[in-house]
Amino acid sequence: MKFKHYVVSLTLLVAALSASAQSMPTATQKLQLSVFAGGSGVLTDLDGGKNLSFTAGADLAYLNFRLFKPAIEVRGSYPVYDGHIDSLKYILAGPKVEFPLGRRIHPYADFLIGRGEIDYNEGLFIVGPVEYISSNTTVYSPGAGVDYDLFYGFALKGDAQFQHWDSPVVASGVIHPTVVTLGLNYTFNFNPRGYRH
Repeated sequence: MKFKHYVVSLTLLVAALSASAQSMPTATQKLQLSVFAGGSGVLTDLDGGKNLSFTAGADLAYLNFRLFKPAIEVRGSYPVYDGHIDSLKYILAGPKVEFPLGRRIHPYADFLIGRGEIDYNEGLFIVGPVEYISSNTTVYSPGAGVDYDLFYGFALKGDAQFQHWDSPVVASGVIHPTVVTLGLNYTFNFNPRGYRH
């Protein structure tokens, strides 16, 4: 399946999450939808490759627990500056658990799985008789981060993902990119009492 099909799938999933959260009656709403966007610094783990990427996603959280908040997260990332070695783009989804600390600080951990594409810039990677321009792989991405509440549903986001990608251009067959994201999170106020502030 082409990478663009995953982008379409992500768009449809975010739309479904939004519709699900909005459809809950106000008095009984148990789901909370939030979206985020930001810039990501990526160390690609391939010959010193670096990317500057735009990352965006959405979370659908279940509100029935006091000490933690489970959620399903989807996110995608696309390189704005891809350096001269390689560039990574991906669509991921998976479980997330938030552990609120007080009123404003919300640390979390997630484990995301999805599909990624590596573009080898300028066709630099030749292995035997094959010149690699790009490759596709399943991506495993455990990570952690924190949201710091500001006002009216907005929060600052800091996030780090530690990824596993297969790549045919390295002897080990595997690279481990590190992605650090800084951005903003917005929580929709479908139910005023549902805000975490």
